[in-house]
Amino acid sequence: MFETLNLLILIAAGLVALSVFTSLVSFRIGAPLLLVFLVVGLAAGEDGPGGIAFSDTRAAYFIGSIALTFILFDSGFRTRLATFRLAAAPALALATVGVALTAGVVGAAAHYLFGWAWTDGLLLGAIVGSTDAAAVFFLLRVGGVNLREMISATLEVESGSNDPMAIFLTVTLIGMITAGSVEADAAAGAEMILEFVRQMGLGLLAGLSGGYAIVQIVNRIKLEAALYPILVLALALVLMTVTTLVGGSGFLAVYVAGILCGNVRMRQQPSLKKFQGGTTWLSQIGMFVTLGLLAAPSQFGDVAVQGFGLAAVLIFLARPFAVWLCLMPFGFSRSEIAFVSWVGLRGAVSILLAILPLISGLPNAQEIFNVTFLIVLTSLVLQGWTIRPMARWLKLTVPARMGPVDRIELELPGGQDLELVGYTVHPASPVARGERIPRWARPVLILREGRNIRLQKAGKPQPGDRLYILANPRQVPVLDTLFAAATQEENDPALFGDFDLDPETRLAELGALYGFHVNKGDADLTLRAFMMRELGDDVEPTDRVAYGDIDLVVRAIDDDHVITAVGLAVEHVEPAEPTLPFFFSREDIYKATRRVTGRIRRKRARAKVIARRKNAYDRPAATEVPASDAPPADTAKSPASTPASTPASTPVAPPPAAARATTKASIQDDDEDEAPAKRKSDDRDDEPDAPPRLAAAGSDQSR
Repeated sequence: MFETLNLLILIAAGLVALSVFTSLVSFRIGAPLLLVFLVVGLAAGEDGPGGIAFSDTRAAYFIGSIALTFILFDSGFRTRLATFRLAAAPALALATVGVALTAGVVGAAAHYLFGWAWTDGLLLGAIVGSTDAAAVFFLLRVGGVNLREMISATLEVESGSNDPMAIFLTVTLIGMITAGSVEADAAAGAEMILEFVRQMGLGLLAGLSGGYAIVQIVNRIKLEAALYPILVLALALVLMTVTTLVGGSGFLAVYVAGILCGNVRMRQQPSLKKFQGGTTWLSQIGMFVTLGLLAAPSQFGDVAVQGFGLAAVLIFLARPFAVWLCLMPFGFSRSEIAFVSWVGLRGAVSILLAILPLISGLPNAQEIFNVTFLIVLTSLVLQGWTIRPMARWLKLTVPARMGPVDRIELELPGGQDLELVGYTVHPASPVARGERIPRWARPVLILREGRNIRLQKAGKPQPGDRLYILANPRQVPVLDTLFAAATQEENDPALFGDFDLDPETRLAELGALYGFHVNKGDADLTLRAFMMRELGDDVEPTDRVAYGDIDLVVRAIDDDHVITAVGLAVEHVEPAEPTLPFFFSREDIYKATRRVTGRIRRKRARAKVIARRKNAYDRPAATEVPASDAPPADTAKSPASTPASTPASTPVAPPPAAARATTKASIQDDDEDEAPAKRKSDDRDDEPDAPPRLAAAGSDQSR
């Protein structure tokens, strides 16, 4: 017995160590690391060289649930509240409506490909309907690609909050199949909606209250420093299980609690981040390796064609369709919608949900699990391997806001408002170039060449110095920018312009200096105010606003997306974006609608002109006036002026040439009255959204 236990420990430790070592190969070849973990599990399984027979579905689900709890809590803990607010609306639309639409399209495809019942097909669609938090967070935060914050925030918040929707749909459909109630009616639909609202509402409420409770417990109870991270993760597990037991969404509660805890001041916060980072890595390794062990690749051949076909439907049809419908109302551009569609990575969550039909003993459970595994493998290989080139092709990457920074944080005992921060002075950092350290930052120690240097004799910081500074934790990001190395693109005029400008400079002053016309309404605006007006909230470095023949370039922004530095490019550069024949944005639809309505207005105006011309020329040349209606003859007139005889009817002479000319002139006037309207409509139809001398680039204008 003891030998068996020791062997199990050896196998588990060996698999974890092997997964860590294979990460070196993953980083070299650019492969998604989570795919490597999954392959390690497959290789160690019963059909691989390892030959480990593992078929305990309940144990696999137990391990995966605990691992997912830690991953979601840490993901929320590292999500800034400003980032969540920026992308909350589109991300939550994707996490609810998007998951339902994806599940519906994939479920319909599964129904026709496999010949399954609709409930079985929709069950498979619900299982693969959500993106994987572990895969998305890893590739966006560790993958080395810098995206516009609006896009990365949308993807992160979506992946952290869409699991509850997929779990709800999966559990509901399993219950319907088990009970045999497959008929849908209005009452069942209303009950399903109420159950969803109840689970999400309880999950949100439990997350807020549980997160607040975790903060209060950590800040009020004095423990050994090493115990705080263990306490926090234990409380996160308690929160997840209690919320699930009372009928709420436990995973949503954990994610919300993580966001709350990560955005307030907590005791031992630096050590919490480090410990949770290690725990998250261990959770990812354990979850993916365990799920890989559970799979049997020898069974994949029976469903390979249908599985890869469903993967194609999911990647190229269902996900893009759902993303387009959900993001179009929020003003995302074509490129942004295309990229969000492509980063719909499926991972451990889908495989974890595919275990539930096996536990429930459903008829097609094994086929559902195998197809889900093939879909996850296809997604990780095809999408995970191409995220970086896809972002570059769609022109959605931005330069890093700052270079690497070497920083350590030390919490002072009993000090809630001060933190001891240590920096190594990089040779290319602003401090090494002579930038002054703010007065609110108090240096307490300088280490130079291994020796302690007195502050009075140290002089200016030198490259390689180690400075320890007392500062408020909220001001640490400002210090990061001072001690960080310069980015490679920082001095590239093609990205940031030829000259630096003060953001408080007025446009009128800039126009007078460089000799370009400034509109009266813009003359008194500062460069910051003008560019913020044109670019909206989604501002990133290298964004451009064209004004006449020059470009104003965003050089730097703060954490609140307020422009702090502006550049000037003396030559206007048109943004080079790929032309996509699909993913029509809200702006594209608006312009197309304006063109159609403009054509309709012009057609109606032309029809009115033709009708007036026709009515004018169709008037009779002479009109018969009956004698009874003619005015009585004047008997007092002389006989010479009285006609000799009065006919029965008197013809009215046709209008003279002058009258005909007047009628023709009136018709021409009608044509001329319609012509300005036509020209004005044409002008409105062809004019760009911005004034002729003003157009913004680099950001979606409608946000």
